[in-house]
Amino acid sequence: MYPNYTSYDPVLTGKCHVNFSKLSFMMDKTASDCSVPLAPLVADVICCPQVSSLMNIFQAAYGGGNNTLVLNQASANACFSDIMSILASKGANTNIPELCTLRPSNLTDASCPMKDISSFERMVNVSKLLDACSSVDPLKECCRPVCQPAIVEAAVHISSGGASMFGSSSIPGSAAGINAVSDCKGVVHSYLSMKLSSEVANTAFRVLSGCKVNKVCPLEFDDPSSVVKACGKASTRPSCCAALQSYIAARQKQIFVTNLQAINCATMFGSMLQKAGVGNDIYGLCDIDLKDFSLQVGCLLRSLPTDIVFDNVTGISFTCDLSDNIAAPWPSSSSLQSLSLCAPEMSLPALPVAPLSGSSAGISRTGIGILLPVVLLTTTISI
Repeated sequence: MYPNYTSYDPVLTGKCHVNFSKLSFMMDKTASDCSVPLAPLVADVICCPQVSSLMNIFQAAYGGGNNTLVLNQASANACFSDIMSILASKGANTNIPELCTLRPSNLTDASCPMKDISSFERMVNVSKLLDACSSVDPLKECCRPVCQPAIVEAAVHISSGGASMFGSSSIPGSAAGINAVSDCKGVVHSYLSMKLSSEVANTAFRVLSGCKVNKVCPLEFDDPSSVVKACGKASTRPSCCAALQSYIAARQKQIFVTNLQAINCATMFGSMLQKAGVGNDIYGLCDIDLKDFSLQVGCLLRSLPTDIVFDNVTGISFTCDLSDNIAAPWPSSSSLQSLSLCAPEMSLPALPVAPLSGSSAGISRTGIGILLPVVLLTTTISI
């Protein structure tokens, strides 16, 4: 919890029968990751994955003593309200439900026909599930998944088991069946949270969220005609670069993106420009870097799970990757299908020379590895 915000005792419903003190560490972590000033800026990459993990872990804490994996709707309404009240009392943004598209039904079974532990364990190969998800490798799971297919397999088993009881509308492949499988993933997450330590489960869920988040570009690239016009065949470098830089600055949406999201964004936008007739590598022409696709403080977040940190020296801070000038890759073809961040040949442009040790302008630097097969620098940004 940050001292910048006044701590207070939350007003609880009195209808959520769970010992919140046993979840204090996870509540504190979530409140930190969703702090008032930063939550809108890091919602998809830090705050929402952590909130989603908290919801899974809470389901397990609530149902562990009564053989259930989910909450009924009345309990879900009360507990959801209490969770949000406690987070707000610890300095979290009160708009978390809107930022992360969360509602009380996330704590229920929704359309999944399975809700009790004993039935789950009769139907699912729980040894296989736990073996697959008890130690999720953050450097491999997104490209060579082990835990993700095990969760899907378990979700399909319990959702199709409901088909024999509730009719053909729950058969996977139908619209209702697809929804049931999706809802049953939440039930599987609850079971994993019950069998794994909260720290291990939280790490696994955050890695799985990262795999999903890093596959897409969160920025919206609307009509690029101003760039196409300025960077066409008869263009000049100053006019082209001015138009390109202005367009990218407006698209940033004032959010932070991860390094892999930035690669996706650069590729997506470059492909759009190629299809519109821009043939030259204008990223290279105009010195466009990957960090230009993130909030304009020169920071791209790590592709691996990251937390907001507070200490008395640096204040509120988080770790950035690729803070040096890594050139944005101009796509080699107009087809986005050619992009694969897991391909063996995938690599980033040449890295700048890094200082061997020490600091620059009070910013600490350390060497780390990320998902891609290169060693990058990190910079701690303090706010």
